[in-house]
Amino acid sequence: MQTSPGFRIGRILGIPIYVHASWIFIFLLITRILVGQFEHDHPGWTPTQQWSVGVATSLLFFASVLFHELSHSVVARAYKIRVVSITLFVFGGVARIGREPTKAIQEFNIAIAGPLASFFLAGAFWVLVISYHNEMLSALGTYLAGTNFMLALFNLLPGFPLDGGRIFRAILWASTKDFSRATKMAGASGKLVAYGVMAFGVWRGLHQDWINLMWLTLIGFFLLSAAQESVAQVTIREVLAGLHASDVMSHEVPMVARDISLEEYGLEVSRTGRRCHLVVTNDRLVGMMNVHTLNSVPREEWPHMSVQAVMMPREKILWARPEEPLLGLLERLVSADVNQMPVVSDTANDGAHIIGMITRDSILRVMQARSEVGSLTAAK
Repeated sequence: MQTSPGFRIGRILGIPIYVHASWIFIFLLITRILVGQFEHDHPGWTPTQQWSVGVATSLLFFASVLFHELSHSVVARAYKIRVVSITLFVFGGVARIGREPTKAIQEFNIAIAGPLASFFLAGAFWVLVISYHNEMLSALGTYLAGTNFMLALFNLLPGFPLDGGRIFRAILWASTKDFSRATKMAGASGKLVAYGVMAFGVWRGLHQDWINLMWLTLIGFFLLSAAQESVAQVTIREVLAGLHASDVMSHEVPMVARDISLEEYGLEVSRTGRRCHLVVTNDRLVGMMNVHTLNSVPREEWPHMSVQAVMMPREKILWARPEEPLLGLLERLVSADVNQMPVVSDTANDGAHIIGMITRDSILRVMQARSEVGSLTAAK
């Protein structure tokens, strides 16, 4: 399930930019480390100079990460892949795209764009160092040239979901013509890289380097979790392949009329235990009502107010068509953070008619059943 991306700071090229709460912690940490380094390397600087360069360097570092992610996004959009958002967080940044690339060459070009952007920034900051003989600019440029160069190298490690892992998957995909197999192999490589990063962190810890022990261990756990998630997503893709909303939907749809009072609706909820109902008129979907909306109205107004007055109108309801692929439907449910969705079909004369209801739980039950049947079939 998608977690909250954090708080939004603006848009670049039409893409929403978010900052995760963890970014604040790492920004303060990096700034304090830089100030300590500048105190050691430049004892003649005033505290104001040390902190000014430290804050500026930290901000430009995260701007570099954002530039890295934007480079992925620009290439993805060139392939008509929607970029949902970019989020800066404790381990760097992530660009969330609306779908996977459809060809290996697309995957390769989107992935390689990030490291190339970081190499470009490393070169640009190094040019700044050699072009301007200013002690503060030199300190800032030297650090950013080095960090961008290391960022590019680290991202080229062949472990999914790092850029190098995605490049590795693209190469495997092109050679095997099998996206699922390529993803599983790249995911396995990602686990090896994650364990390697954690092992290196432990080795640094044995040499009293506690900061790198903590940092590399956290990065290793993050990479391991992401690699496992990527393999799980492929498994879900395989299990749900060929299924549509009509295969899983329930024909028992909880419905109420739009002209009943909120008091009557409350009695219906109490009687059936169902917390969400579709609001209909002559079997046509006109809205949705739930307990949360009911409780938002003062109780003394329930007898005098109808469901229609407070329901979510049809125009704002997410709904599915019976022919919609189940995988895409599950992604929509998770992305919108809703648990159920009506399935409707259009008629020529009077609009959308409700033919069923689909929920996350019903999809998960089908996934579990198909996985078990698949396992039993493979064992024969």
